[in-house]
Amino acid sequence: MRAIGVNTWVWTSPLTDADLAVLAPRIAHWGFDVIELPVEQPGDWNPEAAAELVAGLGLAASVVLVMPPGRELVAASSVAQTQDYLRHCVDVAVTVGAPAISGPAYASVGRTWRMDAGERKNVYAELKENLRPVVDYAGERGVRIGVEPLNRYETSVINTVEQALDALPDGCGLALDTYHLNIEERRPNDAIRLAGARIAHLQVCGTDRGAPGPDHFDWTGFTSAVADSGYQGPLVIESFTAGNASIATAASVWRPLATTQDDLATDGLAFLRKLTHIG
Repeated sequence: MRAIGVNTWVWTSPLTDADLAVLAPRIAHWGFDVIELPVEQPGDWNPEAAAELVAGLGLAASVVLVMPPGRELVAASSVAQTQDYLRHCVDVAVTVGAPAISGPAYASVGRTWRMDAGERKNVYAELKENLRPVVDYAGERGVRIGVEPLNRYETSVINTVEQALDALPDGCGLALDTYHLNIEERRPNDAIRLAGARIAHLQVCGTDRGAPGPDHFDWTGFTSAVADSGYQGPLVIESFTAGNASIATAASVWRPLATTQDDLATDGLAFLRKLTHIG
């Protein structure tokens, strides 16, 4: 049976050691296999303590990187600092036993600008050059980089799987999220098949960014496409709480997406268990 996970952003941001001590046992009790840990700022939470806690509960870990304003790998002066941050995320992944770090590792979320074909070609060439040392660093430590296409309202750099395959260096994986696939891909399931073996991580949520299941996404077709791609990793629910001002604003979550955040997680888990069992 495929592993199912949930991101701690469903409840809180930024993650802290105290938050994790409360959330991880509940996540394990509900029957999740994976807990997803965001690294917003180095030092928000202790990777060594997290590794011990998570392992003791029988959970695996996944790690997501975060790109706030100022973290940039293209068309900016902060490339070196961003590369250092990404290497830190790799080190965290090694400590907690995560096979990949995933997220939009190219530009800060919300940064958009118009590019003609020539500028886009140059930006992608710069991204390849600036990601290469991070991908090599990760590979030497047994960690994959999963670069995530985001929707058009959050970035103008990489919106589709096709663009990602054009923009990323060899050896760099993709992280796909059903929320963004639903917005940007004409045929999301074909995009998953196109990504194929490059998929390093998969995040899921409903088309309203709530729990997967009671929405219009083609979940049966999605399951078949994931199987065809050869991806063997977990499906991780990534959603957000409207009760946290900073994360609600960043994710444009202006209303509750479930009766409670616990319901969002457990309803999503129940749906995904049934879906993957049928698949």
